[in-house]
Amino acid sequence: MTKSLESTYFFDYDHPVIQDLIAEFKVDSLSDQEKAKQLYLKVRDGWRYNPYDISFRKEALKSSHIAQKDHGHCIDKSILYISGLRALGIPAKLHLAKVKNHIAVERLTEKFGTNELTPHGMVDVYLNGKWVKATPAFNQELCRLTGVEPLEFDGAGDSIFQEFNQEGKEFMEYLDDYGSFEDVPLDFIEQNMKENYPKLQSLLNEAGELKL
Repeated sequence: MTKSLESTYFFDYDHPVIQDLIAEFKVDSLSDQEKAKQLYLKVRDGWRYNPYDISFRKEALKSSHIAQKDHGHCIDKSILYISGLRALGIPAKLHLAKVKNHIAVERLTEKFGTNELTPHGMVDVYLNGKWVKATPAFNQELCRLTGVEPLEFDGAGDSIFQEFNQEGKEFMEYLDDYGSFEDVPLDFIEQNMKENYPKLQSLLNEAGELKL
């Protein structure tokens, strides 16, 4: 459990920008569950979801770096949420999976020839004696533009995907579960993407970044 609270290179929550992120939640009047709920909303809607900004540069996946942008990939936003949770003394881990019919991936589908996205990032949070899943990736504005309800998290149960859109059509499906990680497995993420997207290497710039 202690590893799920540690500050690491990626979860660098001692950085002033992360301390600023959580400052409003460091009050005794809020339970851990309420802190996790409110921080979830702040990360979900405060950073626009952007699946097209992928980087394999180690420094690009530090929570302090992500916090200073206005957008992020699902893994980026999960890292930011985890860092904030750990800073508040709430255990949290990165959880990775493969999904189909991911929200707003038209350009990635065109480039990669598939609507499967991998690895997709979410968060395991330890609250009230159990682990629950939260997915702060999809900001409220984007969800409404694409006809799906924003994904809520109450801190009591899993919050992992929008199975159907507002018209009742199948919207999102989990295909594979890669499990949870105490720290960011950058090598696994890079290998997984390159194995699943054979065209990826040709789309990366010299800095190891994909920007479509």
